[in-house]
This record gives sequence, C-alpha cells and structure tokens, in this order.
Amino acid sequence: MSYIHQTKPFVVPTTDGKLIEEHFGRVATQQENISIARMIAPSGWSEPHQNPAFDEWTLVSKGKKLIEVDGEVIEISAGQSILITKGSRVRYSNPFDEACEYWSVCLPAFSIDTVNREE
Repeated sequence: MSYIHQTKPFVVPTTDGKLIEEHFGRVATQQENISIARMIAPSGWSEPHQNPAFDEWTLVSKGKKLIEVDGEVIEISAGQSILITKGSRVRYSNPFDEACEYWSVCLPAFSIDTVNREE
C-alpha cells in the first residue's frame, strides 16, 4: 500500500490525566523510525525529567506549555514550536490555568525504553 490513512489513533493509557493519541509510531502503525502524536495536557500536569535518545519536535496548537531543557526554562504558546535534541535533560509541564493541546514528532519513534525518565 502506498499510504496509511489513520482514522483511529492509538490512545496511550496514562495515569496523570494527559491524553495521548499516537497517530503513527511503534504501537499505532509499528513504525520505529518516527512517531506523531496529538496530546492534551491538563492544567497542573507535569512529568519527571528525562534524557531521551530521540529528537522531539513540539508544536502547540492551544494553550501554553512549560519546558525545562538543560537548566533553561522556556514557555511556548499556541502557534509556536520547539525542537529538543536527543541527549538533552528535559522536563515538560503545564502549570497554567488551561489545558495545552500540542503535537509531538519524535525521530526515531518514542519508546518508553529510550525516554530515560528520572525517578
């Protein structure tokens, strides 16, 4: 087949209230070279620091997101994007009053085994 029409992204189970819909990637389409996911991070959401073995592009479509990367704090808003290169120490959060909707693209594809989250 010369295309994949994604009509039912894989909803990743979470325990922190964040919605993750993987459109392309290791689970949704068995692709290890790239992952593309739509996410909604509720107000007050955060995750631990991590040191991923993949590059990650984030494109915010609604709201704001706070990113700590190698000791620098960056706020990105709707219509903005950022690339976090592999090997960076990064932490994502949403301390703002509204949910943040964004798209994430990872090369190679996101994997829980290569995100290297700190405990």
